[in-house]
Amino acid sequence: MGTAGLPTYEISGTRRELGRQHGEAAREQIRGSVAFYQESFERTAGLKWAEVLRQVPRWDPLIEAYLPGIGEELHGIAEGAGIRYEEVLALNARGELSHGNPFSDSEEEQPEGCSSFAILPEASGDGHTYAGQNWDWLAQTGETVVLLRITQPGKPTIVMQTEAGQIGRHGANSAGIALNANGLGARFGKGVGIPQPFIRRRVLESTEMQGALKAVFDSKQSVCTNLLITHRDGFAIDLETTPARHGWMYPTDGILAHTNHFLAFVPEQIAATYRPFSVNSLWRLPRLERGLQAVRTANAPSAARAAIGDALRDHFGFPNSLCKHDDQRLGTGDRYHTVASSIVDLTAGEYWISAGPPCENDYRLVPWNLYPVEGAHVEGASPPQTPAVTAAR
Repeated sequence: MGTAGLPTYEISGTRRELGRQHGEAAREQIRGSVAFYQESFERTAGLKWAEVLRQVPRWDPLIEAYLPGIGEELHGIAEGAGIRYEEVLALNARGELSHGNPFSDSEEEQPEGCSSFAILPEASGDGHTYAGQNWDWLAQTGETVVLLRITQPGKPTIVMQTEAGQIGRHGANSAGIALNANGLGARFGKGVGIPQPFIRRRVLESTEMQGALKAVFDSKQSVCTNLLITHRDGFAIDLETTPARHGWMYPTDGILAHTNHFLAFVPEQIAATYRPFSVNSLWRLPRLERGLQAVRTANAPSAARAAIGDALRDHFGFPNSLCKHDDQRLGTGDRYHTVASSIVDLTAGEYWISAGPPCENDYRLVPWNLYPVEGAHVEGASPPQTPAVTAAR
């Protein structure tokens, strides 16, 4: 267990080397994830594991064209964990497989929780830029969540929280870009699209906002997902992405928050019948926006983090609250829970995380600063406009 309360691994090198190190270090969690999703996919997508493994190679040409060389990393994870390549690919398509059959033409919803935020310097009492979220996902996956620090030649260093075996989820990089994401539920259109971890990894490998946004707009996806991208220089944009057009929003008075329903627009493909798949999203959003207002008077980073943490611990509507708790009244099926909560100080380069619901766990500083030591340089990355804390804690 790492100092941040989660298994914490540093991986570096080529794509294949990254994968092998990831697979070896997180072998137990990866195998646990495979065992869980074997059962879960049959319930949610109606697909037996053998059929999943037969179908997943259909993603190979799409992901390789979109993120060249990423197949090498997946093969490395399989080698390191001692499992099949197709099983790693299935883990990275879990969003597409968890709530419907992505290989059919049916239009099914894809529930996934999460409440994300960005706070720009004009809204924070300490003048820092913040980003983060409560990551709500299947309670049974909590034991598979890991922290990774990924160092690749010529690319920004990434600090990321993810399910073991997945190559992209939520995180931030040494170029000062943070990515947070929430599900939007709806699925429409035909054809197999690029699974979300590949889109998110390409965002996190970006050295500037142009590359981060192109990673989103260049993709052909099959599900609707919200992506909130924040830059340390005081910029944030929220993207409601779909298999067709995308919508976008900017902060209001320096604060931007999003949960799990469309705000910028409702896609015409579902507009006539649209209803948010997660009704608690309708109260989590205003509760989060209200709670974050306290950051405006926080005149030090510790006070800002405390104010953000208080907002993320909100229990209105418990257990379907901002701080989400497994509702055991639902029986033994798939249930949802805050599996991790993050607060990222993009100005100082500090990544704070709570393993599980933040009401039950303290936020701990991960053992790495986002920004490279003095004198180091990532190709294409600009230096931070304010001094970064570079010592690992």
